[in-house]
Amino acid sequence: MDIVKKRITVLGATGSVGLSTLDLVRRNSSKFSIVSLTAYSKVEELAALAVEFGAELAVIGDETKLATLRNLLAGTSIEAAAGEGGLIEAADRDAEVVMAAIVGAAGLRPTMAAVRRGATVALANKECLVCAGDLLMQEVKAHGATLLPVDSEHNAIFQVFDVKRASSVEKVILTASGGPFRGRSYDSLKSVTPAEAIAHPNWDMGAKISVDSATMMNKGLEVIEAYHLFPIKKSQIDVLVHPQSVIHSMVEYSDGSVLAQLGSPDMRTPIAYSLAWPERMSAPVKRLSLAEIGSLTFEEVDLKAFRCLALARDAMEAGGAAPAILNAANEVAVAAFLSEKLRFVDISSVVSDTLAACDIKAPQSLSNVLEIDRIAREAAENQLALRAQ
Repeated sequence: MDIVKKRITVLGATGSVGLSTLDLVRRNSSKFSIVSLTAYSKVEELAALAVEFGAELAVIGDETKLATLRNLLAGTSIEAAAGEGGLIEAADRDAEVVMAAIVGAAGLRPTMAAVRRGATVALANKECLVCAGDLLMQEVKAHGATLLPVDSEHNAIFQVFDVKRASSVEKVILTASGGPFRGRSYDSLKSVTPAEAIAHPNWDMGAKISVDSATMMNKGLEVIEAYHLFPIKKSQIDVLVHPQSVIHSMVEYSDGSVLAQLGSPDMRTPIAYSLAWPERMSAPVKRLSLAEIGSLTFEEVDLKAFRCLALARDAMEAGGAAPAILNAANEVAVAAFLSEKLRFVDISSVVSDTLAACDIKAPQSLSNVLEIDRIAREAAENQLALRAQ
């Protein structure tokens, strides 16, 4: 009998999550086939991947590179497209699973397109839930889509959260590695460099996400995501620093039980879980040896040194447009830090001042979300300009 392959689309194929996804597809070619692949600017890499995996469609976000993409795909049957329209077309193709791994606000419309056709969406894009969580979850429910969290922390919670008995859950506990500056004081962080900030001790991530981990904004965004993903109250979400990154998150129940998901720090584990769900599949990750690790430790978060986590919690409590403003301001501030135009400790200050400067109503549509994102970015740029004077 012929095995029916599960059809996969990867939005953001040349990023770290996208490449890890394709690594698993490559190793399990009898189980999966690729429908669409997208990238923002790495046109040569995108074309090579599209040819290797026999994709139906390849989309480059940068419209100026469409001609190059077409030339690279000449002689194949692979369709080429570009821009936001192309990304939405890729998400709308008939794939059972859409890996939504486009970083930033650019991933909002394509992810929503996949949700609206009732697909299983493996969500690796934080902005969808942080900026448009209420809207996205409404669409998931309305169209019968399935949302599978790919972030290691949320994937861990998903695996041990008893949804049918949610009332018995007292708390979800997100773990954080603490990043490269764990244990450092606020004053000692004033002189850190971009190279130091992106040197994560456990995970191999892109520069922006690595900086978010160093400031702990990444954990703050994950707190907001957890609120939308699981039937819990805002007050039921805790964060603990766990330097070994072995326990990825925990769920505490009313009888005192605490269930945790453990594993080596490798994104291919949660990706594999999402691709194979509701089954499991083999993943080429280092097997966990607790005897070799020896001990697991935990610490409270130092909110004085890592203000971004507190800012994210405040934005979650405020609701409305605040999370979207928080996210946009953070992206602008992190970009300025990476280009050495802003100190590491001033990332949180730019975010805080931008939140204070923006008085915007809650978004009622995806267009509203994108407009809030635009306004907040302008406000954050203004904050940078004031500091440069």
